[in-house]
Amino acid sequence: MLKQTNEELQVLIDKATSGDKESLETLIVGVQDIVFNLSLRMLGTFADAEDATQDILLKVITHLSSFRGDSSFTTWVFRIASNHLKNYKKHMFAHYPLSFEYYGNDIENGEIQDVPDLTQNVERDILAEELKMSCTNVMLQCLDMESRCIFILGTMFQIDSRIAGDILDMTPEAYRKRLSRIRKKMADFLSAYCGEYGGGKCKCKDRVNYAIQNHRLNPLQLDYTSAAEIPLQTMMDVKNAMEEIDALSQDFSFCKTYQSSEHIKSFVQEFLASTQFSIVRKS
Repeated sequence: MLKQTNEELQVLIDKATSGDKESLETLIVGVQDIVFNLSLRMLGTFADAEDATQDILLKVITHLSSFRGDSSFTTWVFRIASNHLKNYKKHMFAHYPLSFEYYGNDIENGEIQDVPDLTQNVERDILAEELKMSCTNVMLQCLDMESRCIFILGTMFQIDSRIAGDILDMTPEAYRKRLSRIRKKMADFLSAYCGEYGGGKCKCKDRVNYAIQNHRLNPLQLDYTSAAEIPLQTMMDVKNAMEEIDALSQDFSFCKTYQSSEHIKSFVQEFLASTQFSIVRKS
């Protein structure tokens, strides 16, 4: 995460746009985790989030010379990322959209009792935790793209309403009203159906085999439980670097944040070492 002052960041940006590879790397490495986490919540799967993150980081690099310091650098990156993700059509759930009605019906009527053991000797507690993180992330896909982005910015990143409104091109008042409605919709669904975060009957441990059978969980590919978490204070530092919180925060404890994958880190290193870098720095 970027920890430099605005003045220090501007120096890095000036150096990066002048062709200094080390400065560019510092900037991109500093924002890759927040871009990845926004992408993961917006798109629902690690694979799609990795692809989108690469696209967004390239946009940040190629548009870096257009940064004028009218907002914080992180806010500027959020704006690029949000605009890209709201129009992103290559992810799985763009082709297989979800709804709260579908999700609730599956919880109520899914026949989980007759499914054989499909855990492949992986501990059920580990699989249940993976399913919980995956399920609550996929639940976000029941929201339309803009509502999803509002919820993520306000709940996960806890961004000030003025800044979030600027990112999403709406007034702070309109943003706060929509965020409040979306939070209530999410909270009502969790309360009605989820046994982990609410009073519902759905228990992840009971649905592990059902999830494996329906290809929602792969015992041999545990993205969430194998990913390294980012400390909460680190994310608060990101928020504080942008603006003060607007007191609308509500605790949705499934909104954990993760370090970007090795695949993304390798992509950044390979790009900076490639001939493409010399083309980009002249743009």
